[in-house]
This record gives sequence, structure tokens and C-alpha cells, in this order.
Amino acid sequence: MKELLENIAKSLVEHPEDVNVTVAGTEQAVVLQLRVNESDMGKVIGKQGRIAKAIRSVIKAAAIRENKKVSVEILQ
Repeated sequence: MKELLENIAKSLVEHPEDVNVTVAGTEQAVVLQLRVNESDMGKVIGKQGRIAKAIRSVIKAAAIRENKKVSVEILQ
């Protein structure tokens, strides 16, 4: 799922080399922390958080297939 989040984020931003995803938590409850270039934050979050919600939905759907609970945090 880390790779999936990286691929989604890199396709959205202008500075894909600055995309960084770290994994925290346990095996069953995973937290994916996404960091992007400061100038790309608006593109990742979207208007009223719509893109961020869509990213979280895709990651949660992928996690359900693996019987895991995953949350996505977008950090500055």
C-alpha cells in the first residue's frame, strides 16, 4: 500500500522527487504518512479536501483486500 500511495501522490504533484511515504503502527493498524513539497500541498488536498478523501478511499479499499486497517496522514 505504501507503493500505491507513492504512485498516486507522484502523479498529482509537480515535484515527484519530494514525495515521501513513511509507515508507522502495527501489522493490523497501519498509518501511512505522506509528505510532499510545500508548493504541492494544495494539489494533494484538493478543494475542500476532495482529493485527500479520494486518496484515503482508494487506500482503504486496498487495505480491506489485505484485511488490514490503514489510515493516511498528509503532513507538512
